[in-house]
Amino acid sequence: MAKAALALVLPFVLAHCASLQSMREPLTYDANSVGGPNSGAVLELWRPAGAGPFPAVLVLHSCSGVTDNTRAWAGRLVGWGYAAVIVDSFGPRNQRSLCDHTNFIPTTLRAQDAHNAAIYLRTLPDIQADRMGIIGFSHGGGTTLYAAIGEEIPVGRGGRPFQAAVAYYPPCSGGKILTPFATDLLILVGKNDTWTPADLCVRTVEARAHQARPPAIKVYPGALHSFDIAYSPMLSSTGHMFGSNPEAAADSFAMTKAFLDARLKVQ
Repeated sequence: MAKAALALVLPFVLAHCASLQSMREPLTYDANSVGGPNSGAVLELWRPAGAGPFPAVLVLHSCSGVTDNTRAWAGRLVGWGYAAVIVDSFGPRNQRSLCDHTNFIPTTLRAQDAHNAAIYLRTLPDIQADRMGIIGFSHGGGTTLYAAIGEEIPVGRGGRPFQAAVAYYPPCSGGKILTPFATDLLILVGKNDTWTPADLCVRTVEARAHQARPPAIKVYPGALHSFDIAYSPMLSSTGHMFGSNPEAAADSFAMTKAFLDARLKVQ
């Protein structure tokens, strides 16, 4: 009887283990991965008007997955003259939100997703292969930090550094991780952020001040987590306040545009 029960259960156990293993592997991409704006594709490619080729910016969503704010950022980048590519790291792994268990899909794994997406995108004729940036938010901001680290670049698969990286309110190590960045990095965070504290990011920047590519940071007084979104401040399921700060948001947009333009557009 026990053997019969085991024979029935074993296939489901093996399938579950295989599913968990696949979640621990970086995503790979091809032409079937790509869709247009609001398509829900694994890679949503938003293009400016014209024939290109365009400089491109990968957009990495927060622990909430791809949201209206993610797509608002894609539209904003297109308005600045960039091809914007939303990289969905959750949908292909059958997840929607990880805000209550953010380590379930680690930022280090998502960084490999981003590099693999960039490797594929560089093959497209309307993308400028040598002018590619990355921008991420919260969990995606932490992903951006890892994607900017030289040791995380999958050179064996044709990976190369991004030319610019912007991390909005990322979870910073506070200087515990000092592996050098291979990408120019800008961190933008709210002073009143209790979810990803600004002090840890300040310490991260100070600890890297003498490296070849020291990151830059701006801390916004009075701003909460997700200060760039269009929602009034509210309490998250994790017990942290988050929400819009219009002044900080407007300044961060200007800083992000100037930072990207200086590194991704022909001067």
